[in-house]
Amino acid sequence: MSSTRPSPTLRRFTVIPRLPPALDRLRELAQNLSWAWSPLARELFVRIDPPLHEAVSGNPIELLARVKQSRLDELAADDAFLSHQAAAHAALMAYLSQKTWFEKSFPEAGDARIAYFSMEYGLHESLPIYSGGLGVLAGDHLKSASDLGLPLVGVGLAYAEGYFRQTLAGDGWQGERYPMTDWNKLPVSPVTTSSGERLVIHVQYPDRVVHAQIWRVQVGRVPLFLLDANLEENTPADRAITGALYGGDQELRVRQEIMLGIGGVHALEAIGLRPTVCHMNEGHSAFLALERIARLMRERGASFAVASEATSAGNVFTTHTPVPAGNDAFDPELVRRYLEPYRAALGIDEQQLLDLGKTETAEPGAPFSMPVFAFRTADHKNGVSALHGEVSRRMWNALWPHVPEHEVPIDAITNGVHVPTWISGEMSALLTRYLGPRWAEATDDRDLWARVHEIPDAELWQAHEHRRHRLVTLARQWRRERAAHETLSFPEEVLDPRALTIGFARRFATYKRATLLFTDVARVTRLLGDAERPVQLVFAGKAHPQDKGGKELIRGIVHASRQAGLRGRVVFLEDYEMRIARALVSGVDVWLNTPRRPHEASGTSGMKAAANGALNLSVLDGWWAEAYAKHGARVGWAIGRGEEYEDGEGDAIEAGLLYDVLEREVVPLFFDRDASGLPRRWIEKMKHAMASLVPEFNTARMVKSYASRFYAPAIDRAARMTANDLAGAKDLARWKQRIHAAWPEIEIAGVTARTATVVRVGDPVEVEAIVDLGALEPGDVAVELYHGPTLGGHALPRGALAPMRVERRNADGTYTFVGHIPTEESGSHAFAARVMPWNEALRHTSDTSLVRWA
Repeated sequence: MSSTRPSPTLRRFTVIPRLPPALDRLRELAQNLSWAWSPLARELFVRIDPPLHEAVSGNPIELLARVKQSRLDELAADDAFLSHQAAAHAALMAYLSQKTWFEKSFPEAGDARIAYFSMEYGLHESLPIYSGGLGVLAGDHLKSASDLGLPLVGVGLAYAEGYFRQTLAGDGWQGERYPMTDWNKLPVSPVTTSSGERLVIHVQYPDRVVHAQIWRVQVGRVPLFLLDANLEENTPADRAITGALYGGDQELRVRQEIMLGIGGVHALEAIGLRPTVCHMNEGHSAFLALERIARLMRERGASFAVASEATSAGNVFTTHTPVPAGNDAFDPELVRRYLEPYRAALGIDEQQLLDLGKTETAEPGAPFSMPVFAFRTADHKNGVSALHGEVSRRMWNALWPHVPEHEVPIDAITNGVHVPTWISGEMSALLTRYLGPRWAEATDDRDLWARVHEIPDAELWQAHEHRRHRLVTLARQWRRERAAHETLSFPEEVLDPRALTIGFARRFATYKRATLLFTDVARVTRLLGDAERPVQLVFAGKAHPQDKGGKELIRGIVHASRQAGLRGRVVFLEDYEMRIARALVSGVDVWLNTPRRPHEASGTSGMKAAANGALNLSVLDGWWAEAYAKHGARVGWAIGRGEEYEDGEGDAIEAGLLYDVLEREVVPLFFDRDASGLPRRWIEKMKHAMASLVPEFNTARMVKSYASRFYAPAIDRAARMTANDLAGAKDLARWKQRIHAAWPEIEIAGVTARTATVVRVGDPVEVEAIVDLGALEPGDVAVELYHGPTLGGHALPRGALAPMRVERRNADGTYTFVGHIPTEESGSHAFAARVMPWNEALRHTSDTSLVRWA
């Protein structure tokens, strides 16, 4: 007889608050995360119980679960509260029912559906499924997609532990806590079947099936579906798939990314949503491409090649990482083992599968790169700022090895922020007073935001100073909580509400150089210790649990904050999350950013600060390179002129430049006051920053760009590829097969300039090329002249293209092509002829990676 004590069988039930009938609409309002950017709805929930609202991190579901029944009964009889509730509910109903920008702009989209896949989403601090910038961007993307009415759904994972909660030891070393998330207390609801049971999907892994339920988060008009493997029918190891965000080893990451990509497609199908377009926000979800291909093969009897053409037409991939080491790359054996259950159904062998994640020049046994796989399976690809687009084209040129770098088919759409989410209450009220209530839905209207200049200086400065006081209050509250670990006698010693306040908050990676300002301790001490012109620094941010270098940066700042001359002037705010982020971007005077160029793909925290009137002081990297190039010193300051150094080489130089800008420009301008005590020239700069930067660097502009440049073309392209029994995809696959087979025969037999080698500006240069096309026809190719100024060198760094037309077919079967090079400027010029495959169905002429140069 076994001595093992049997474990009890748990049978679950849920208790919900008993809302009086008069308050029924509170539940509906609480379940739609539009309250995260609606002051009217947010203030309604604060009004229920302000201290409790603060204690539950602004989560209205937990608020309603914990508020005393007597308080609910009291509110049910409060006419003023009921009127507020009615107004908030009416505003939500009006928002959900109005005709949207997408409907007006793309009526031909019909019933198309866009699915947005992301490993993390930063929607609100009460929903802990984000770690930093990537997730916050994804959350802002969903919010603007809702505002604009895109037919979009989000797909992600429901983490039981989320990202870690940060603690700092007495010596400043970062520790991590992973508290469990109670999903029944969050603004989410389970997806159920028609019979009312929870919908569960089944995802194949080697030797077993993993089960996942689905949670729904309603973000305005947009539903976000989150997969949750924390089920009793799964093993503990499989429950960990949705345990911690970015935790564990490579194997866990592969398992998580299979759940996100393949499981995400399963989930949408089970819900009854088949996406026309799938947007991969970073490479984590790229396995979705395999699932889309497999489904089309199974349902339509298509080959792998045909299904690939049909599905890639509707795939969008956004890369966010400007350094190869930051991208997911897995051991090929790990990928082979985990994808084996899917490979056979695809009709490809192991090597063909692994080659999808490698460049042509990769060594045998090279890791399987998720970005490479995503690039190969998506027709629409982009980086997240103009500079990052350039960096990405250079970094991934090996995928198109014979194509000039600037022609690599990776576009750029600069990131933005969802302005209503990040604007402070005080600034929101001021904007409504002088711009009208439409500012929140017209964040990309330049003419409207130009009216920021009409706000009286005194009112703008008063609102801004109030936010600085609020930030100081938050920092002092934190100090009280940390008093047991510190030597400061009074929390009030921390920060001065009148001092010039510089903020730095972001992920603590070494390339972001959080401690650059402490390069010369004596100089920074003098800067911060001036009693007549006080300056103070507020830091926040988390280092990845395995990033010891990032943790050392945090410890260095904590140690600096305890030094004589810096104590009380330097503060590190522990456990950075969205609530602290809002307080910082709305409360600082200057937002500091010091990455090593070009390692910052975009960055968005500075955009949030600018929307609140803070001025950016930054290296010319990411978004700030664009902003400063266009608007210059009217909107902030630059550190350097865009120089690039090897790691560490430029740190001392740029630290010196940073001190110079602070000492000679920033500090004097802030303390230059008129008779009324107002820093007029500083305020003028604030207005320029808000009026110029907000309408450009916001997610309304960003999502409109995705819709017009990627989503709508992808919807159209996918329709053309799949119509008439996949006729478009079949034709393109056959054509590509024919092109690849015939390409070795292509030869440019001769190139001759019919014009003299010296010409006058404005006179075209006529060139002929003799081309042997082998088995191909002229309609299969584009013959082009790649030309431009040599700039004193022996290469064409960025040539332009002039088409060549068929003049005749020669007796030997070759063709004579003729083209004309325009001459618009004098100097030394050069040209080369080339042949590339051409088909009107190609998204880019360089998609095949085939080029033949003369």
